[in-house]
Amino acid sequence: MTHGPSLDLDCVRAFAVVADAKSFTAAGRALGATQSTISMRIRKLEERLGKRLLERNPRSVALTRAGADFLQDARRVLEVHDEAAERALGQSTKTSFVLAISDHAAGGLLPPILAAFRRDMPDIRLAVHVGSSNVLFRAFEEGRFDAVIGRTGDLGGEGRHLIDDRLVWLAAPDFVWAVPEPLPLLALAAPCEIRDIAVSALAAAGVPWRTAFLGTGVAAIQAAAEAGLGVACLEARNVPGHCRVLGADEGLPALPPTRIVLRMRDESTQAEAIADALVAAFANVLERRPLS
Repeated sequence: MTHGPSLDLDCVRAFAVVADAKSFTAAGRALGATQSTISMRIRKLEERLGKRLLERNPRSVALTRAGADFLQDARRVLEVHDEAAERALGQSTKTSFVLAISDHAAGGLLPPILAAFRRDMPDIRLAVHVGSSNVLFRAFEEGRFDAVIGRTGDLGGEGRHLIDDRLVWLAAPDFVWAVPEPLPLLALAAPCEIRDIAVSALAAAGVPWRTAFLGTGVAAIQAAAEAGLGVACLEARNVPGHCRVLGADEGLPALPPTRIVLRMRDESTQAEAIADALVAAFANVLERRPLS
């Protein structure tokens, strides 16, 4: 009997948690480990795979392309392992529910929203996947997720309404666009509908632009904007605290509103209860932290 290559599950779990938390410190808290231990596990996994999975700097953590490709497989491995372990130990008393959330839809509201959902639905074993909209929606259509949250344009239509927001231009407080030089644009790599919206708006207004930064996640775009590398287009709720919103006074065109929705795979009574709990969690958090 032959054996394929093996991976250390603690290292795989550390990688998945860092990818979601976008922080080694937060991942350490979640896993009950020190930041140095998390770093060691990530380094060990990268050495085993022969690929760099994360880009780190003092202000942010972002997935590399190899990391984004590996993340979905890592989560499947962990889910199968955890479910098998719970069944073997006689601890499997919860219903599994796999939720996919677009990186754009997640934002800073995600932690309190998920915390509220867990309080309301303690018998649901929730697994959350955060990633690019097109990849997640394709996987949702293939039946790999029970639900997906994202922008209506990214998910192929309407669903349960969660958030109405607006797209804005943003940059660091000291950033200066030297007109008539092309606008230095900070964006996610294609395919990305928000990038397409920004580029179309600039083209319609006759504003020249150039790519100044291509990132693999919203956190990377936020970090690039805070560093003063250029101008980004994000939802208003995702504007970092150290950035300012730009508009017509800076010669930039208006941007459209955006809507975040929930699409469910199942229409059973239990699925509807889960959907209701997710909608309520969003509403409760937004009531306490309204969008500007």
